[in-house]
Amino acid sequence: MTATNYDDFANAYSAENESGLFNAYYARPEVLRLAGDVSTHRILDAGCGSGPLSAALRAKGALVTGFDVSAAMVDLARQRLGADADLHVADLAAPLPFADAEFDDVVASLVLHYLEDWAGPLAELRRVLKPGGRLILSVNHPAAYAIVYPEADYFAVTRYSEDYIFDGQTVWLTFWHRPLHAMADAFAAAGFRIATISEPPPAPDTPAELLPPNMKYDSFMCFLFFVLEPV
Repeated sequence: MTATNYDDFANAYSAENESGLFNAYYARPEVLRLAGDVSTHRILDAGCGSGPLSAALRAKGALVTGFDVSAAMVDLARQRLGADADLHVADLAAPLPFADAEFDDVVASLVLHYLEDWAGPLAELRRVLKPGGRLILSVNHPAAYAIVYPEADYFAVTRYSEDYIFDGQTVWLTFWHRPLHAMADAFAAAGFRIATISEPPPAPDTPAELLPPNMKYDSFMCFLFFVLEPV
C-alpha cells in the first residue's frame, strides 16, 4: 500500500468522523478534556482534517489556525469554519509556514502515526510553540498493534496498512507503528517532557450501540494520548 492520501476519500472520512466511535466519542473528547480552558489561546491544529476539532476548540474560545496535507480536507474545513478561517495546506513532514513561538498550544490528533520520521515534525511543532505552551497529541496505541499483530516485532518501527469502511467506502490507511520507548525518546530528543499520558474510556455520552460488544472493562485499547511541555 502507498502512503495514505486523504484527498481520495475526504468526504467519506469526514462523514464517519462526525459521529463514529473513535473520533467523535473517543479521540476528540479526550483531546478537548486534556486541553481544558483554552479561551483566548492561539492554537495550532496540526493535521486538522475537515475541522471538527478546530470547531470545538473555537467554540471554547480559542483562536485556531489549522493545516492539513490534504487540500480536499482543508476545503471541507473551510466549509465548516467559514471563508475567513485561518487554514493552510501544509505538510508536517516539511518546514511549517508559521513563525517561531506563534502558538500557545498545538494539538496533533491522530497525525504522527502516519509518519516514519518524527524528528523533523516534532522539532517544527516545538519551534512554533511558545515557552510554557503544550503539545497535545494522540496516536495509535502501540500495545494494540502488538495484540492485533502478535507475530510482528513490537520493538521495530514498522509500516503497515489496514482497510476501513468510511461512510460505505472501503479505504486503506497506512501507518507507522512505534514502540512506546521510541515515542518517549523522540519527544525528549525534540525538547519535550511528558506531562500526561492518558488511556481514557469513551465519552460518557457514547451511544451504547457504538461500543464494542461484551466490553469487559470501562475502556478499550485504541489510542494513546500525551500532553507534552517544552523544556
